[in-house]
Amino acid sequence: MLLLFPQKSGDGFQALLPVPATAPMFPFTTAIPIGVLSIAMNIKLVIMAGTVLLAYYFECTDTFQVHIQGFFCQDGNLMKPYPGTEDESFISPLVLYCVLASTPTAIIFIGEISMYFIKSTRETLIIQEKTILTGECCYLNPLLRRIIRFIGVFAFGLFATDIFVNAGQVVTGNLAPYFLTVCKPNYTGNDCRTHHQFINNGNICTGDVEVIEKARRSFPSKHAALSIYSALYATMYITSTIKTKSSRLAKPVLCLGTLCAAFLTGLNRVSEYRNHCSDVIAGFILGSAVALFLGICVVHNFKGTHGAPSKPKPEDPRGMPLMAFPRVESPLETLSAQNHSASMTEVT
Repeated sequence: MLLLFPQKSGDGFQALLPVPATAPMFPFTTAIPIGVLSIAMNIKLVIMAGTVLLAYYFECTDTFQVHIQGFFCQDGNLMKPYPGTEDESFISPLVLYCVLASTPTAIIFIGEISMYFIKSTRETLIIQEKTILTGECCYLNPLLRRIIRFIGVFAFGLFATDIFVNAGQVVTGNLAPYFLTVCKPNYTGNDCRTHHQFINNGNICTGDVEVIEKARRSFPSKHAALSIYSALYATMYITSTIKTKSSRLAKPVLCLGTLCAAFLTGLNRVSEYRNHCSDVIAGFILGSAVALFLGICVVHNFKGTHGAPSKPKPEDPRGMPLMAFPRVESPLETLSAQNHSASMTEVT
């Protein structure tokens, strides 16, 4: 089937040019078969489901046993007072997880909607993203694609960071600062009688088994890793996406505020004797590495998949051939041409 479109020709008349009906009717629209799109979506869902499932096994089951690390009975670094359960902390896990999940999500959602309603930004976004046709009636506009991509990558990185932290805690079995307080070893026994004797026997502890198990999972700090990941991801989004002139002061305030909150979260873990300084530093490094990798290598600094439109560079006149310049006749050339024409007429 052909469609006829009027096209103005050089002599002023309009000609009807045939255009295939299968050609895209919109300049920035890409048609993708439903099968290809569904396969790609299913692969992403399988990867995401596997990541969530692995994080669940680390958090809520005993599938992975913690390494039993030895200690000295008179080690002063492990004799800090017991700070209580995690729910009694100033920053409880429930509050932490809610803030970590909601803050970057809200920033991305509000930022994308706000930037979409700005005319210049919307035109650039449409060129970068394009509109994907998934069928005769369904399509994904650039705004929806960007929101799903950025929030989806953030959620994946959050679970991936949690998996890395739990894997490090299980493998190392590093002891918390209050370990000896909850372990309650028999200091009058033969194992602890010698001051410099290293204890490898895990059965020497007489305290609560569940509390002792949690005291063996200190390195790296989960609160520090998750908080810095969330803060750095949100900061990268703000600095890479928001380009309005009115945001010169708002951008530093938002970025420094989120990073400061993550830093204070790590300090709180040290002040409450729940983690060592080295645990918090390792958590900061791990969370920062995951956020930088996803922000730079996966979402490409939160730019479109097709890149920003490049402006054509003006051609340098010095590099153009002489025949390309317009020829301007001087009055002398015109006068000489007229005299030559008159002389030729007299001869004839």
